[in-house]
Amino acid sequence: MEHVKNVISTKKLAVIAILVAQASVLHYLESMFPSPLPIPGVKLGLANIITLVALVVFDFKTALQITVLRTILGSLLSGTLFGMGFFMSFLGAVAAAIVMAVLLYLFTGLSMVGISVAGAVAHNLGQLAMAALVLRFSGIFFYLPVMLLFSVPTGIITGIIINELVKYIKATNRFNTLLEDT
Repeated sequence: MEHVKNVISTKKLAVIAILVAQASVLHYLESMFPSPLPIPGVKLGLANIITLVALVVFDFKTALQITVLRTILGSLLSGTLFGMGFFMSFLGAVAAAIVMAVLLYLFTGLSMVGISVAGAVAHNLGQLAMAALVLRFSGIFFYLPVMLLFSVPTGIITGIIINELVKYIKATNRFNTLLEDT
């Protein structure tokens, strides 16, 4: 019986590893492309798609592990590991994961788009909190309205992608098929 438990755990670990790889690649790809706007910090947030999918398919602990690993690996790939950008990205990603988890698990009536927008806002707040902490300058929060102006549409875009992805996952039973005992 213990062997079956290990097989299931191994399958789950393999799926998590795939999600970490996907999120890391999305994180890295976003860092390669210049922002279409001349405003620092504005990105689409594609890696948050994987975080929200992990929240839907698994649980908060797993989604947080994926989030932490993808920020480390994505920053390692882009050459920003342990730089200011890494710490801002890390805190933003963790804040987004926490907010999205709370909304997903406690407010079941919210759409994926709404949860994604809230995650984008939380990501921006986390980034600015880290910047304020490092710079010892709370005035950085005056930049928040500009960031929020862009977090809403980017959150909507990623939310629409997430919505379609979750529909596909549920319709095809893809994750349950991968994780079930053979």
